[in-house]
Amino acid sequence: MNFKEKKTIHIILESLFKSYSKRVPYVNKITNELIQRQIISNQNDIVNDHIAFRTMGVKNLGINSFEKIFIHHGYKKRDFLNFKLKKLNAYWYSHNEKNMPRIFISELKVDELSKKSKNIIYKYTDQVKKDPVDELDLDNVNNVIKFLKKPLWSIPSFEDYNNLLKESEYASWVIYNRYYLNHYTISIHDLNKNHNTLEKFNRFLENIDIKLNDSGGFIKKSKDGLLLQSSTVANKVKAKFSDNINSIISGSYVEFAERKILPEYKNLPIEEIESKHRRDGFEASNADKIFESTYKKQTNRK
Repeated sequence: MNFKEKKTIHIILESLFKSYSKRVPYVNKITNELIQRQIISNQNDIVNDHIAFRTMGVKNLGINSFEKIFIHHGYKKRDFLNFKLKKLNAYWYSHNEKNMPRIFISELKVDELSKKSKNIIYKYTDQVKKDPVDELDLDNVNNVIKFLKKPLWSIPSFEDYNNLLKESEYASWVIYNRYYLNHYTISIHDLNKNHNTLEKFNRFLENIDIKLNDSGGFIKKSKDGLLLQSSTVANKVKAKFSDNINSIISGSYVEFAERKILPEYKNLPIEEIESKHRRDGFEASNADKIFESTYKKQTNRK
């Protein structure tokens, strides 16, 4: 992310990306290959379409808490999305400033889970007695960065993690990973003409041995055909649980988005095309399959 005049939100976003990229080897692998092939000169040449977070929909946490950080710094709440089978709700947020990534925040509808899973989740989330974001000075960069890196509840036991995994892989991901950045998204249409469609870019990824999520197909397409998305499977991370058991679990991943030009602007010269001329927002059917990038069916696929 390249910001000419850095504001608090810029520094927060850069810090999030720095921590995330250290944890997700695919990030640097893809960037380095793009640099070697002279498609970009450095990471700042990549336009970040959006970043995503996962939360628990419980008292003092969830979307209503987490979104305050971004709304305070100029983001506007946009569309609501519902994922019935996965028991998730989500909203996305946009910023008026050019090249600011959209924010996508989802939450698990904990009350819709089995009693056993609810009790496991509450055992940890009940440790949060009040909305932690309300305690922050949101204009203090260090305060916000520290908050986004600190665990909100104790490390789960391996048994609890596995029990949640059986009912909701989203729940197990959040109970261990908490507010880690779930993914960032490379804006494909902003790359050069040899790589500016998802079909071309996916071929590039396959050539450098990046494993892609194939749930719903390698390219997930919106009903209007104007939003195309792909993602890697999640990189795995070493996890140490409270009962001293070590295990390899799903971490975060990288997403790729191609936003096509809206029909009413298709005759504009390409050099005049801006983000406002392209398909905006998200598509629940696409996002539903992207969520599965952290699922065992994807990460264990050969």
